[in-house]
Amino acid sequence: MLSVGLTGGIGAGKSEVSRLLVEHGAVLIDADRIAREVVAPGTPGLAAVVAAFGEEVLAEDGSLDRPKLGSIVFADPEKLAALNSIVHPLVGDRSRALEEAAAEDAVVVHDVPLLTENGLAPLYDVVVVVDADPATQLDRLVRLRGMTEQDARARMAAQATREQRREIADVIIDNDVPLDRLRSRVAEVWAELAHRAHQPR
Repeated sequence: MLSVGLTGGIGAGKSEVSRLLVEHGAVLIDADRIAREVVAPGTPGLAAVVAAFGEEVLAEDGSLDRPKLGSIVFADPEKLAALNSIVHPLVGDRSRALEEAAAEDAVVVHDVPLLTENGLAPLYDVVVVVDADPATQLDRLVRLRGMTEQDARARMAAQATREQRREIADVIIDNDVPLDRLRSRVAEVWAELAHRAHQPR
């Protein structure tokens, strides 16, 4: 099994790269999706978040109001750290269980937005960084996700810098390119990952 950490700044196009890797046969463990699952209604994770941040972070249906929580934590590093201390251990436990269930020769891709920020690179055999110019990221967040420019800039500022992500990368996928070029680059990367997964270690 080859354990791959996939990361990139918000708006860099990491989700598209992970989707293409799955098309090639990767087993995807999506930290964002797991992070939503561990704070679903009725979970100990949600109870812990409410205990830390108050009932105001709940939507009317009892689920987590993610935009509301985001507006609180992304403006305050201490509150963001408090949230991460609740969610990250739960995500880690679930991720390990999913990886243990994968086949021996699988390429297991962990889609981890905050891999750089949390110093997680040593946990993976290979770190793949999806890279885009910050201007491209900003444009995508405003145009495609409907964020205000102020919100988008705050989210980007709360993450590692482009240079910090590139420093930990074993493989960089440039996503300032048309989709057909991205597809061919991902195919190249997949061939290398699949080859490494079959090498005795």
